[in-house]
Formats: sequence, C-alpha cells, structure tokens
Amino acid sequence: MTHLPWQYLFQPFNSIEFPDLLTPIWVVSLVLLVAQVVLYNVRTRQLHRHEPLVAMQEWLLWTGVITFSLVLIEAVFAWYFLFVAVTLVVGLAAYVWVRFWRFPPLIEQYNEYLRRTRFFSQAKYKHPEATIRPSRRRRRGR
Repeated sequence: MTHLPWQYLFQPFNSIEFPDLLTPIWVVSLVLLVAQVVLYNVRTRQLHRHEPLVAMQEWLLWTGVITFSLVLIEAVFAWYFLFVAVTLVVGLAAYVWVRFWRFPPLIEQYNEYLRRTRFFSQAKYKHPEATIRPSRRRRRGR
C-alpha cells in the first residue's frame, strides 16, 4: 500500500493501481453474470406456473445483469474505484433486499392461496358420489 486507504477510492480501477483486485473482480462479475442468466432460464422453466416465483427470478435477473455489467464496464474503462465499490455495495444490497425482504411476503400469500385452493378442491371431491353426474331421467307416458 502506497496511499492512505481513502485515497484508493479516487484511483482509476486498472491493473497498475489495483493489480490484485482487477482480474478477480472482473472474472467473478463475468461468471456471476453468465450464472445469473442460466439460473433465470432454468428456474423460470421449472416455476412457470407460479407467478410470484417467476417475478422474483426476473427481479434477481435484472439486478444481477445491471450490477455485474456495470462492474465489467467500470473495469474495462478504468473508472475510479469509488464507482466500482458503490456499484457492488448497492447492487448486492438490492439483490439481498429482493430475495429476503421484497418477495417472502408475496410468496407466503401465494402459498396460502395454494393451500386454500387445495383444501377446497379436496372438500369438493371428498364424497365418492361428488364426481358422478346425476342422471336426468325422463318420465315416459306423459
């Protein structure tokens, strides 16, 4: 370390000023970006019938795409490290917020809805004759 810690915030994020951080950060950002897109495609195909879970995957996808793409752009164009640090902190905080605060209440409501519909469906067909149509017999002779 040749500068004070806060002076690194205003240094360009390049291989000269940050030889130990540049390559790991852009490689991890690229890997996480690709993993996020693959995970989105796999999970939305699995959960296509469950709207709140698909919506959560979309939120996570766009949060990941924006965060990791910005980090890659900031690494390529050697922005100040301050921008890289702020992007990572805000992006990862948004990612955690979406996953642990925004969607759990919606998923809980959706689970309750599924429980109710499953219960009423079972109650509807509880008796064996519930699935048999009543016959409409016509009286002859009138």
